[in-house]
Amino acid sequence: MQPKAHIVDLPVYQPGKPIEEVQKEYGLSEVVKLASNENPYGFSPRVKAAIEEELTRFNLYPDGGAVELTAAVAEHLSVNPDQIIFGCGSDEVIALLARAFLSEGDETIMADATFSVYKSNADIEKATSIEVPLQDGKHDLEAMLAAVTDRTKIVWICNPNNPTGTIVNESELKSFLDRLPSSVMVVLDEAYFEYVTDEEYPDGTKLLADYGNVVVLRTFSKIYGLAALRIGYGVGSSAVIRSINQVREPFNTTRIAQAAAKAALADQEFVQSCRAKNAEGLEFLKAEFERLGLSHFAANGNFIMVDTKQSASDVFQRMLQKGVIARAGFKRYPTYLRVTVGSPRENEIFIRTFEEALNEQGAAV
Repeated sequence: MQPKAHIVDLPVYQPGKPIEEVQKEYGLSEVVKLASNENPYGFSPRVKAAIEEELTRFNLYPDGGAVELTAAVAEHLSVNPDQIIFGCGSDEVIALLARAFLSEGDETIMADATFSVYKSNADIEKATSIEVPLQDGKHDLEAMLAAVTDRTKIVWICNPNNPTGTIVNESELKSFLDRLPSSVMVVLDEAYFEYVTDEEYPDGTKLLADYGNVVVLRTFSKIYGLAALRIGYGVGSSAVIRSINQVREPFNTTRIAQAAAKAALADQEFVQSCRAKNAEGLEFLKAEFERLGLSHFAANGNFIMVDTKQSASDVFQRMLQKGVIARAGFKRYPTYLRVTVGSPRENEIFIRTFEEALNEQGAAV
């Protein structure tokens, strides 16, 4: 049985190595995973209580419209409920956007080093991806604007950008939107929104009233600590959200995920605590990289990308054998390693192991 011809050569997403696999492979008792930008501080205590209430309801389908959660998010963001759609992670919302708005012959624009799911979903819909090189790890909005044609349907802006961590500030973004044809959709992926401390960073949801072609993506996987439950959402005009809903499968988020997300949203004290701890962790890592004489991109999420000045894949492998999992293998940046900001203890273990791995350059891997 043969699959569709145009998907045969599509790459398969490669997640970071799980802790259990590394422990088994290298005979390690402890492994520190700093590869997937997870929250090292877990999740709000309110989440556990909310999940426990759902344990006797597994026989019931979830609310297909996520009505209660939608109302809570709408109030939190000061938007209307019909402007919100939930997905199995914001990844699913990306897939739904591509399904609803991209066809063969269409063009879509993105950075050349950004979240890979934009391109993979465009490929599935037979759209043409125009990849615009980053400049110093940052979106080149002028070049992206110049790449727009009458076939352009969607521009993807990951803000902060994954994997580099850089941001597009509010004035830059508004200037771009003011000059972009209103017929072109702009998807602002703000998965790391809650971590950003830069005062010039824009809140995409505040732009929706003036720019009807903007869709904002957020997630509960990052600062809210619900990565395992897979729940994210999109915010846009009611017309755009309706179109996405038309191609959404029913019951695409679970009862547990909806209840957990609602409880997590209600605990903004936990969010602010994680935000502050993350900022401290970033400062520690930046100082250590400076001590080691290594440059890095401006970090605004819960991760930082550092230039190892050698093969990052080799550094990654040497660290893996010592029980620390980071992320390498970035085609545009072969000497760069991306590391999640962990707890203070995890950050210290990372730096110690990282320095050892750097000094082992040339050793057998």
